[in-house]
Amino acid sequence: MPKCNQKTEVYSRVCGYFRLVNQWNKGKQQEFNDRKNYQIKKRGAA
Repeated sequence: MPKCNQKTEVYSRVCGYFRLVNQWNKGKQQEFNDRKNYQIKKRGAA
């Protein structure tokens, strides 16, 4: 996988608007890193 070796900007939605995660305080940044992502599989037609 190619790498660009550049810093990326990560945004998260907070209260209806997007904000850069690196502008958050350290505690909120850690909460963001601790989040788990889930994928829900669609069930077949009944």
